[in-house]
Amino acid sequence: MISERIYKVLLAPHVSEKATRVADKHSQYVFRVAPDATKPEIKAAVEALFEVKVQSVQTVNIKGKTKRTARGVGKRNDVRKAYVRLADGQDIDFADVE
Repeated sequence: MISERIYKVLLAPHVSEKATRVADKHSQYVFRVAPDATKPEIKAAVEALFEVKVQSVQTVNIKGKTKRTARGVGKRNDVRKAYVRLADGQDIDFADVE
């Protein structure tokens, strides 16, 4: 995988209550990823950036909600998330990553 593509695949970690529960219970971490990212690209990017062993990757596409405003109807952006399960004994600490 091209090193430039690694930085374009993962956009940000997704922090929410559900993401925290999943991380504690199932050793999974949730990332926002590029809309055109594939599972092998996501796996390679996480392994290269965080130096961990990835067991599996699940992706989900979330459609943006339609919202009404005073100026008419607007739409939020679509989001693609990846649930990354790490191998046993692996951990990602976002505070230590440079």
